[in-house]
Amino acid sequence: MNIFRPARRRHLVLTNLIEADWLWLLEHHPILSGLDTTDLERLKELVVLFLEKKTFEEADGLNMMDAMKAVIAIQACLPILNLGLSWYRNWKTIVVVPKRFTQNRRQVDRSGVVHEWKEQDIGQSWNKGPVVLSWEDVEDSGWADGFNVVIHEAAHRLDLLDGAINGRPELHAGMSPQFWRDVFLAAFQDLEHRIRRGLRTAVDPYALENAGEFFAVVSELFFEQPNFLQREYPDVHDLLVQFYRQDPGQRL
Repeated sequence: MNIFRPARRRHLVLTNLIEADWLWLLEHHPILSGLDTTDLERLKELVVLFLEKKTFEEADGLNMMDAMKAVIAIQACLPILNLGLSWYRNWKTIVVVPKRFTQNRRQVDRSGVVHEWKEQDIGQSWNKGPVVLSWEDVEDSGWADGFNVVIHEAAHRLDLLDGAINGRPELHAGMSPQFWRDVFLAAFQDLEHRIRRGLRTAVDPYALENAGEFFAVVSELFFEQPNFLQREYPDVHDLLVQFYRQDPGQRL
């Protein structure tokens, strides 16, 4: 981890995305490498709209600056570069906390036994509520190393557009829901097999939590290290190219 990243980001003070600040944002987000002039202009417009239309709230003593909002916005807007801001119509508020937070978990198994435990989270997406992000993990996102909490939670918002977080977003005309399910289920089962056997994989094992987490995790990898995803699960990669209407692997 580069210990200078957080300090450098905190010292950026944005005022309406002036050119120097915009160039700084691009330079410090390697996942944006290779975008052409047209794409960058579209991305900038989306970022400005995102900052205008979404509500940012700070919690747990965090002092939220404009620069921090821009760091979140530029990563949130990359997945919708060729979709448009309307795809985040179910996303109104972003709550940012300083670091990872603890959540109380409760689950009833098939036998009726209640299990309760505490778990650390770096992000949270509520069905009819805000997206919560850990700032320390936002700062570790966007460096083309496979991890991106902003894109992960953004994928959950896209997943929700069809009514539930089920691993399948609202698909474009001509995309088969059945084919999507088949491809993603096969990849999910293959990842389970790999993890059980102790085999190496570029996909974070957290993807096996459920179908919704699988979609969010592979979306992170799609924008952070697309060639890794294409090598391991080419059919999943190709479906994400169709859905997001972009191919990061061709430009990175």
